[in-house]
Amino acid sequence: MLEHTKNLQVVVQILAIPMFVECFSNALPILHISKEVKMDPAKAVQNQLIQATNIIEQQVDAEINRLDKMGEDDYEALKQKRLQQLKKAQQQKQTWLSQGHGRYEEIPDEKEFFSVCKQSKNVICHFYRDSTFRCKIVDKHLALLATKHIEARFVKINAEKCKFLVDRLHIVVLPTICLTKDGKTVDYVVGFDDLGGKDDFPTEMLEWRIARADVLNYSGDLLTPPEPKGTKQGGVFGLKQKRTIRQKDDDDDSSDDDY
Repeated sequence: MLEHTKNLQVVVQILAIPMFVECFSNALPILHISKEVKMDPAKAVQNQLIQATNIIEQQVDAEINRLDKMGEDDYEALKQKRLQQLKKAQQQKQTWLSQGHGRYEEIPDEKEFFSVCKQSKNVICHFYRDSTFRCKIVDKHLALLATKHIEARFVKINAEKCKFLVDRLHIVVLPTICLTKDGKTVDYVVGFDDLGGKDDFPTEMLEWRIARADVLNYSGDLLTPPEPKGTKQGGVFGLKQKRTIRQKDDDDDSSDDDY
């Protein structure tokens, strides 16, 4: 048994992935409760779970037996396969870095915009204006995301210097973040409405919103925005809070600008 465990640990270290997920998936159909069996529903579920557990144990035992029969050549083949995967991933990373991924930078004109979109599969482009305060907020968040998501290219372009591109993309509000994939525009983040309508949204909120366009590798729930830290539950993103008559409208100075 000790030798079995040792062999299993070796393969797990080589593959670095869960090995028995399929066992659980194969056992799930057994959870269906037949209508012909007349018994207490709770007891019926318990019996089905026991059967599913037995199936899982059998499949795990079979996987362990398969590993026991693997020779040195088999382990070496798995190791080489894993090394090739790591090598390929490293080469892809170096390619991205050479193309400007991993940093947030400004591009000068429309020609460079089209060149960037042609070169990189995923592009996040911020159309900004120096006089718009909220554009500086976007700059701060995108600079952080650029170092985290090297699978995408993060750039900014002055909207006042690329009027042809602004008209072509129908950009009328600043800031606007244009999201492109495979050279095609797939989505826009216009102003802060999708980010809670406030200036102090967390970087994670913008990351989630961009990831919904499938231009970032995102491990969270794309259907639910991340909860802001240090706030009470009950707030709904995308909806402005109601103000009383006496409450001052503090958002007027930092609202989005029409271009």
